[in-house]
Amino acid sequence: MKVLVLNSGSSSQKACLYEIGKALPDHPPACLWEGRIEWGNHIATVAVKNSRGDVQQEQLRFSSRQQVVSHLLSTLMSGKTRAVASVSEIDAVGHRIVHGGPEFEVPVLVTPEVRSAIARVVPLAPLHLPAELEGMDIVESLLGAVPQVAVFDTGFHRHMPLSAAVYPGPYKWFENGIRRFGFHGINHQYCAARAAQLLGKDVNSLKLVTCHLGNGCSMAAIQGGHSIDTTMGFTPLEGLMMGTRSGSVDPGVLIFLMRQSHLDVDQIDVELNQNSGLLGVSGISGDMREIQAAIQQGHQRAKLAFDIYVHRLRAAIGALAAELGGMDALVFTAGVGENSAEVRAAACSTLEFLGVKLDSDKNARPSLDQDISAAGSRVRVLVIRAEEDWAIATECWKLARRAGPA
Repeated sequence: MKVLVLNSGSSSQKACLYEIGKALPDHPPACLWEGRIEWGNHIATVAVKNSRGDVQQEQLRFSSRQQVVSHLLSTLMSGKTRAVASVSEIDAVGHRIVHGGPEFEVPVLVTPEVRSAIARVVPLAPLHLPAELEGMDIVESLLGAVPQVAVFDTGFHRHMPLSAAVYPGPYKWFENGIRRFGFHGINHQYCAARAAQLLGKDVNSLKLVTCHLGNGCSMAAIQGGHSIDTTMGFTPLEGLMMGTRSGSVDPGVLIFLMRQSHLDVDQIDVELNQNSGLLGVSGISGDMREIQAAIQQGHQRAKLAFDIYVHRLRAAIGALAAELGGMDALVFTAGVGENSAEVRAAACSTLEFLGVKLDSDKNARPSLDQDISAAGSRVRVLVIRAEEDWAIATECWKLARRAGPA
């Protein structure tokens, strides 16, 4: 079974083609073909490669996103990066859908009704959902009636206890659909299963804290394979400090800015989503690599940004560990989590009281999907590669197996 996965974002577009046999492998396989688009100001940077090692890179002027995504997908079937002879070889297409709203929990086959339901929650994720719906249209125009599957980032968190899901505002908020949804659920769920595999345990027996640290950051408390709490909420703004997002701030600050500085809703939105986080504090960048390089050069605000980031990360680890009543493993994943030894070391440096001890040598040079804790650590510390695209592909495979022959 060949499954194409589209991961559509506001600033990038990823796509991968997987081939899955009659049984799921223990480890994610390499893609048969993968492509990426980085969106710029009327210029799109396109990079494609296949399993034979053929590579294609180009920059394209564009008037519509659909034009460039269609071009990207055409390299699946033509040119030096071709991976299939025709569209008929693709059995299913999976889409990462950032927000499923109150309706969707499990992956579903895309129908007109499903598209309409996703469109209704566009105001909850306006930077992502339009691109994801557009991706469905592009697939239909290029590949015809191939089955498409929607996999929801919020789904994994849909059964958090009400004590974690309901905001302490007027109860009518909750009655009107305002609740903590949580995000990055596809990767949190994958990391829980992969952690259990690495530890040789049943996921249902484990208490895990997973740290998805990328440009967007969130954490989850996972017990018995289920999310019981997470740091993001109604939107991806809540929780940890991020690359350009603030994370949680006193709502009174926003009231003050609206009254005293006369900022309107759109200006507040830009401040919180684009001008805050590592970028906002440091004044340099939202990229942790550039923050750490600036620290080496003695940049004080970069050091402050790093310290705030770590402070909030430690606080969240402690809070989620308390919610679980202890933890068996602490997992780091995504761009910063996988690649920044400094962040992992700083985050764990005060957690020995919880049973966390890092092996400094392993932490400095980890391979992915590795235990980097010291031999005497009661809590295992794992670095796990984010595999959202593979997790989406496996959900398509499972859905096809349940459906049986067409």
